[in-house]
Amino acid sequence: MRARPTAAGRAGDRASAPASVAPLRLLAVAAAAAAVCAAPAPARAALTENLTTSVTAMALGNAVTADPPGIDSIHFNPAGLARLTGDSESFHAFGASIRSASSFHAPPGFDVGGWTNDPTSGQSGGPVRQGMYVPAYGKPGWRLPGVIIPGIGMSWNKAGSPFTFATQSYMSQAMSLDRTTDINDPAQFGGRQVQLQRLVYVAPSVGYKYSDTLRFGVSVPIAHSAFVVDTNMRFPNELLGVFGKLQQGWCPEDGGNIIDTFGFGVCGGGKDGMVSPFKKAAHMRLEMTAPFDPTINLGVLWEPRPWFALGAVYQGGSKTSYSGTYVFDTEPMLRNFVQGLNASLLGPIAGAVLGFPSSIPAQQKGNLSATIPFPSHLQVGVKLKPIKYVQLNVDASYAKWGEWKELSFQFDQSVKLLEVARLYGIPNSSKLTIPRGYKSVVNFAFGLQLFPTEKLTLRMGYEPRKSSIPANKIDLIAPLPDTKLYGLGLNYKLSPHSDISISGSYMVGKFNVPANTDCNLNCNTFLNVIYNPYAGQDVSGDIRVRYMGVNFTHRF
Repeated sequence: MRARPTAAGRAGDRASAPASVAPLRLLAVAAAAAAVCAAPAPARAALTENLTTSVTAMALGNAVTADPPGIDSIHFNPAGLARLTGDSESFHAFGASIRSASSFHAPPGFDVGGWTNDPTSGQSGGPVRQGMYVPAYGKPGWRLPGVIIPGIGMSWNKAGSPFTFATQSYMSQAMSLDRTTDINDPAQFGGRQVQLQRLVYVAPSVGYKYSDTLRFGVSVPIAHSAFVVDTNMRFPNELLGVFGKLQQGWCPEDGGNIIDTFGFGVCGGGKDGMVSPFKKAAHMRLEMTAPFDPTINLGVLWEPRPWFALGAVYQGGSKTSYSGTYVFDTEPMLRNFVQGLNASLLGPIAGAVLGFPSSIPAQQKGNLSATIPFPSHLQVGVKLKPIKYVQLNVDASYAKWGEWKELSFQFDQSVKLLEVARLYGIPNSSKLTIPRGYKSVVNFAFGLQLFPTEKLTLRMGYEPRKSSIPANKIDLIAPLPDTKLYGLGLNYKLSPHSDISISGSYMVGKFNVPANTDCNLNCNTFLNVIYNPYAGQDVSGDIRVRYMGVNFTHRF
């Protein structure tokens, strides 16, 4: 039988426009708004880091860099692996439930180009559920009240060797929202389904014991990343409102008139082609994966005294290359309007000059790719154990989400909705670059451990998490405000060679976005090309995440 773990090793388990111009700008706004919906990948921002990675870290508010938790050191500080002796195996499982509420309110004087009755005003978002993305299969149609995330880790150390080798599978990031239960949910225009996850399926790692007080480590997590966004779309803005009112005053209810036919075909789309800023205009689904995406973690751990330790970890980033499929389904409002425009005398001439499509198909689908940065992350921590029965951990972390200034998406063909965006200086309708404007932030975390007996350890954690998404960039696809995470847990030694950890945590954050303050959500401007499905409204909401986790470790 291998040597028993050291004490340190045991502790580490833990205005109106002319009719000839308005139709063209109308389509441009719609196209640009549809394309912007392709940019919600930042829902993976600061909120999702380190949430389903370690049962011990979850209980301690992720303040574990100076006291890395056993095999979980692979992620949090691989230098901690060098504290493990002998061989060991670890099994963990997490249960997670995510809920996100939203409500919409029209402030006094609400007006979108002459329209004053938005059907989403005074409404609240419906029930939210979760889903999963299964590598090599895709996203099943399940809607779950929560999800279970399993994982396994193993470590090997030969007696007397300064090297400890290990590997582990774990979920390093995850975000899942499903609003498909209620077909009339007003939040459907901000994302019906969102599934963003990064699953590390293998992580070859090594820890090196340089001396009794200094250790180093390196790991290479190899991850499968998935990105799914499914949303209904509408485009409320001043131009659409003004043009819709123009149609109401000019067009007969049963279709066009002879004067219009010899003009620009404003009425040629009939009743279904009448524009409203509050109608559903299209539906979009993007599904992309990156099956093989390696990064590197570098760690150092200095423990000069039993009561004091310092740790640091650098988690490298990558330029993650995604590929997948897209589907755009366009509602009759836009399709019939374009058809009427091109059935008139002058409409096709104006459209040809500006390079607009002659028609918009009911459905357009194909393949797409995107290179989305996975930002690097630096975390440092200190461990203080002033007395035998009490230990305090404090960590500070910095993630470079400021790299997400813009995102580019490449389609395999010219997307008809994007062709009209040439009016706004986008020459290539098969590629779109979207500004994001996210920021890098510093976060702190605090963990407290109590040791009432030799076998029992009690854990508490607190992490006030600053979001990388500024208040004027938040939306319902990424409803990630500043949050607070509270954790509780315990570890119990079942025998000299095995122990079990149980943890639970609760995270909550609220947001309140006054009208016309967030141009990813509710700006109401005349030429609004950024997606604002709740233009002119006050939008508020929250996000609440509940986690439970259990981990069993056995040493040989």
